[in-house]
Amino acid sequence: MQFKIKSIRPFLGSKNYTESRLFYKDLGFNESILSSNMSYFSTANFGFYLQDAYVKDWVDNTMVFMEIENVEEFWESLKALHLNEKYPTAKLVPIRYLDWGKECFLHDPSGILWHFGAFNP
Repeated sequence: MQFKIKSIRPFLGSKNYTESRLFYKDLGFNESILSSNMSYFSTANFGFYLQDAYVKDWVDNTMVFMEIENVEEFWESLKALHLNEKYPTAKLVPIRYLDWGKECFLHDPSGILWHFGAFNP
């Protein structure tokens, strides 16, 4: 079967919906409010749905990988946002250099783990 895929949009939960909305706006995403309990966050051709829904096992096991062009520049931009100061449960993890490429990590206020990485050519 062949598809002409236009996008993949994961659904993310949030422990504190208001805080998570502010976090993702501070991270640089644009918010489109869809209802009182769901928003769509986007940048360029990438996006995800944020829900006012929290199931601990689901959120604790949610990870998103976002491929970026320059991990070092992205890392410096992340640090400059001081997200872990504004959101005490947010956590930044420095760049790791691996056989397949490199990545850094960000835990959002609910604990969702974001991987920001680039593959080796």
